[in-house]
Amino acid sequence: MTRTRPFSRFEWLIAWRYLRARRAEGGVSVMTWISLIGITLAVFALIATLAVRSGFRAEFVDTILGANAHVTVYSSVYVDDNGQTTRTLTDYDALADRIAQIDGVTRAAPLVKGQVMANLRSANTGAEVYGITEEDLKGIPRIADPENSVGSIDDFEGGIAIGSGIARELNVGIGDRVRLISPDGVKTAFGTSPRVNAYPVVYIFTAGRYDIDRTRIYMPFAEAQSFFNKDGRADEIEVMVDTPEQVDRFAPALIAAAGERTMLWTWRDSAGSFLRALDVEDNVMFVILSILVLIAAMNIVSGLIMLVKNKGRDIGILRTIGLTEGSVLRIFFICGASTGLIGTAAGVALGCLFALYIDPIFSAVNYVAGGGVWDPSIRGIYALPAKLQWPDVLSAVSLSLGLSFVVTYFPARRAARMNPVEALRYE
Repeated sequence: MTRTRPFSRFEWLIAWRYLRARRAEGGVSVMTWISLIGITLAVFALIATLAVRSGFRAEFVDTILGANAHVTVYSSVYVDDNGQTTRTLTDYDALADRIAQIDGVTRAAPLVKGQVMANLRSANTGAEVYGITEEDLKGIPRIADPENSVGSIDDFEGGIAIGSGIARELNVGIGDRVRLISPDGVKTAFGTSPRVNAYPVVYIFTAGRYDIDRTRIYMPFAEAQSFFNKDGRADEIEVMVDTPEQVDRFAPALIAAAGERTMLWTWRDSAGSFLRALDVEDNVMFVILSILVLIAAMNIVSGLIMLVKNKGRDIGILRTIGLTEGSVLRIFFICGASTGLIGTAAGVALGCLFALYIDPIFSAVNYVAGGGVWDPSIRGIYALPAKLQWPDVLSAVSLSLGLSFVVTYFPARRAARMNPVEALRYE
């Protein structure tokens, strides 16, 4: 007897006839549609979640690396010539030059930092001042090339640059003079008097990170030294490297260039716990959504079992005229696998469209909900991001197809092993 080639044309034709059969003819089209919709929605939810997860992580890391130091170099506590404990750097220019010579370091900038109260008319808000030179400020990507800006960064030496959140809180425009009040002022016999100076606003930036735009003020380096009474000193060195994802490998060279008393604080130290929490959440969400895909795939089993039961007479006839167990198994495997394949393809299409057009979709949701769906003060960024990555799509496709094929095999195997005599006994 000549054996037929696996997945021959007639096997596909029989499977296709069973899939599109009406219920009156013994088909299970309703169950097929339920299975198809279930797989589609499950894959769509998985891809959409993975895309939002990747987008959120990428946006979060990008705002960290684009507006903050990759490595902060500062001194451990020591006693200065006046007998006071301090952590300031006196040889900051030479230290910055030595660090800049390290292979892979793109920028090393001395900083003066301090907390102030910003005031304009009757409005007040807390802020953190960064004293930095104009050249170094232009080397910060999210500040020199922000999402939105007003004024000119070239006028920085004549005033201060503030985040858009501070500008909104104080109702500040370009040219307005903002008073900065520092509690660490001049020491007198009656205590420490606050230090108050007014500076014109020459540049307003939107870095894309709520906590930066809401709290950060940049001031010319020399002016910051004078304002915070730190003449000839800097608080730290802000270091940018060409491979921030591998920032730990720069630690030995930085310590060697800066000296044993130097301490390092990397962007991973400041954001590491949040990134680890994101990793845990990613894994948990993937497992939960994988269970959702499995539940959707189980609908295929239900529909296929009903199909096998309804087609018992057909199976007996097919076996009687010479079809092998393998051919019967492949026919019903095609029925179940086709549902999983079509549902997966539809889910991938919907998920990719969601990721690519998330901005108008989210804007529509926000409009329908009356606004306020996304609170940047809680989430740190201004919009829901999505980043479509092909490894995520492939993992979703592999999971869906794998589960669909596995759960389809067992009902198909049961159909193949059906005894044709028993199937036709009462016919």
